[in-house]
Amino acid sequence: MSKIRQTTLEINLQSLSHNFQYLSSHLSKNTKLMAVVKAFSYGNNPVVIGKKLIELGADYLAVAYDTEAIDLRLAGIKKPILIFHPYAVNFEKIIEHQLTPSIFSKKKLERFIDVAEKQQQKAYPIHLKLNTGFNRLGFEPENLDFISEKLAQTEAVKVEGIFSHLAASQDPQERDFTLLQLKNFKVLSENIINKLNHNPLRHLCNTSGILNYPEAHFDMVRTGIGLYGYGNAAEIDAQLKPVGSLKTVISQIHHLEEGDSVGYNRRFIASKKMQTATLSLGYADGIHRHYSNGKTAVFVNGKPAPIIGDICMDMFMIDVTNINCEEGTEVTIFGAEQSAEDFAKAAGTISYEVITTIAHRVKRVIIE
Repeated sequence: MSKIRQTTLEINLQSLSHNFQYLSSHLSKNTKLMAVVKAFSYGNNPVVIGKKLIELGADYLAVAYDTEAIDLRLAGIKKPILIFHPYAVNFEKIIEHQLTPSIFSKKKLERFIDVAEKQQQKAYPIHLKLNTGFNRLGFEPENLDFISEKLAQTEAVKVEGIFSHLAASQDPQERDFTLLQLKNFKVLSENIINKLNHNPLRHLCNTSGILNYPEAHFDMVRTGIGLYGYGNAAEIDAQLKPVGSLKTVISQIHHLEEGDSVGYNRRFIASKKMQTATLSLGYADGIHRHYSNGKTAVFVNGKPAPIIGDICMDMFMIDVTNINCEEGTEVTIFGAEQSAEDFAKAAGTISYEVITTIAHRVKRVIIE
């Protein structure tokens, strides 16, 4: 691998393949897999990642918003794409690009049927989202009769899928709650299916659900974070391979005397002679201020170098005292030396936040 010369996110497709195969190995041959590529494919490259996942055998892709899905269509991806949180104002565009909306409220259902009928659609696929306890999005139990009535009055749409979202499938202490969600999903989805003349795909499990609740796989599962190398538990992380490695280079070295300060508001004061390095990324690149001033470290030539002072918009500084380095030396924020999960924990957050907030201005390099 060549030495980097600027801030770079390396995206390893071999690691993606490994993670896909690992998660698929927990499924029966009849269970479909929906690969989640929302949030710029968890901070990576949605077109490259999406195409690779389809090549690997993903049955569906999923995103949060219609703009993400349209970008994938325009890039030539033809597989079904579910939009978790579509905007009603864009329903016409969703149909134009043959995308699949999640319908989770009475108003959304009425509005989409109206648009589909005006466009003379026949059996346009939708997925119904049910609220089973997460209390974020989803039809309530008292909405089921309304759903059945509206669907019976139109031929413009067809329920292709029914799903819900698990709130705590990664937490063994919340097993009772997860089992309650599973029970609720079975009851509510069966109520709807009994009034349809076909069997839609049912999907409930996220990454942790796939691994911890095999009885809840139903017809399809959804996986996001697991594809990118993180499993919400140390023993699962050990089986996965992080897809992204964030690296940068040292822009300048400084030699400080006791009492010298570093950065805005003099947040760091040297207590002795020391050497610091300035790196070419900051909070505008996704390295937020809560990593400032000793909360976490990066790696220089295999050695940890604590972040010192406040992280700036485009730069931050590290302590490289007793580390052999110079201008242009490569620095790893997360990658082989430490995972994004380890980097995140040191600052009291999670890997999801670290990897999804890497700015688009950071160069992406694909490693086959």
